[in-house]
Amino acid sequence: MANTKSAIKEIRVANARGIRNRAARSETKSVVRKAGQLITAGDKEAAVKGSRAAESQLDYAARKGTMHPNAAARSKSRLAKKLNKATAAKT
Repeated sequence: MANTKSAIKEIRVANARGIRNRAARSETKSVVRKAGQLITAGDKEAAVKGSRAAESQLDYAARKGTMHPNAAARSKSRLAKKLNKATAAKT
């Protein structure tokens, strides 16, 4: 257990940050998963819109420090590759 006032406060702050980060990570994963489902579903417009939303969410997570910037870039790259492959197969 923490002994000083500042250590006790830091525990409270860390818990609050953890809750916020967990929610942001969960939201990011949900948006990316939904974009992947839209891409495999075949509706091009919805897939483009969903992947755009996922990229925006990934950028936000990287900017806020919830996710490492390289991990966000890697996810965006994989999503774009999947989208390009799906749209190329359709045309």
